[in-house]
Amino acid sequence: MPKQSMAILCSACGADTFVRREPIYEGFSKTGETISCISCGHVFESEADVPFKDVGGPKIFSEADRSKAVEIFSSDEKGRNCRHCCHYIVNPFVQRCGLHQMEVQASDLCDSFSAKGDDDTEDDPLAKLLKG
Repeated sequence: MPKQSMAILCSACGADTFVRREPIYEGFSKTGETISCISCGHVFESEADVPFKDVGGPKIFSEADRSKAVEIFSSDEKGRNCRHCCHYIVNPFVQRCGLHQMEVQASDLCDSFSAKGDDDTEDDPLAKLLKG
């Protein structure tokens, strides 16, 4: 049951008031709930019969007033981080660039970026050293 506002325009007394929700118990088990007007005590048959007020408030802003979505990276920078580069070497203690021989972070950007290929052993600097 979705929670709605407590404000109503009572159909019995015409008051701008609130509802009272009281549980109905059989022994220690809750079996239902009565919904009544706080002002006059009128009991509504079901939640569908309750004349709830629309508390959405006035619409001050339109969709044209919303700001544009913020883009942190330009489209050519997306995926050009060191972690996607073929020269990126991961070690449990330090992350290094095999091309520049320096410590890097996975989110760093570089002008010498070269994307990892499908066959990573071909672009792997350590594989080149081990071959000869």
